[in-house]
Amino acid sequence: MIRQLSFFVLIVLSLASLNAKAATLLILGDSLSAGYNMRVEQSWPSMLSDKLSSDTTPIEVVNGSVSGDTTSNGLAKLPGLLKQHSPDYLLIELGANDGLRGFQPNIIKKNLASLIEMGQKAGSKVLLMQIRIPPNYGKRYASMFEGIYPALAKETNVPLLPFFLEQIIIKPEWMMEDGLHPKPEAQPFIAQFIADSMQPHL
Repeated sequence: MIRQLSFFVLIVLSLASLNAKAATLLILGDSLSAGYNMRVEQSWPSMLSDKLSSDTTPIEVVNGSVSGDTTSNGLAKLPGLLKQHSPDYLLIELGANDGLRGFQPNIIKKNLASLIEMGQKAGSKVLLMQIRIPPNYGKRYASMFEGIYPALAKETNVPLLPFFLEQIIIKPEWMMEDGLHPKPEAQPFIAQFIADSMQPHL
């Protein structure tokens, strides 16, 4: 009887272990996700795992973001990241630096489409984050740039997450002096905002 009970407990533990297998989320972004001018543990990606993980599905977050990266930089590094981490989910937060440098919208869209395709072919569920640039770049360009993301999300059938910076920039005490990057104090809010936005798609 004791032997049978022990065998049953082992089976239960094994099933629990299988159910609790971690999923991997790869974040491909720029300084907005890289923790610009702060310690790694202060950045929102470092807090995201705790907010996304459940009792049955732990989610491991791999942050592949680098300050200054453009969509072209993302194209160069994504194949290696996909091969190394085999992520279940891929969150693309890129394009801001392309826009700030005035790159052609059609080139930005083409690069983002290639990134999405890479992720999908690798078996990852891809999520795209809306990006916007300051209005002083001209209304026409800013509008064309902003329109890339919803159009691409529709064309590629990927979820479009809202741009978290819009919730931060209205609070000057949360923004660095450059007016572009959130302070460490804003990171917990961003982590929760991203988690809430992602949860329906996991």
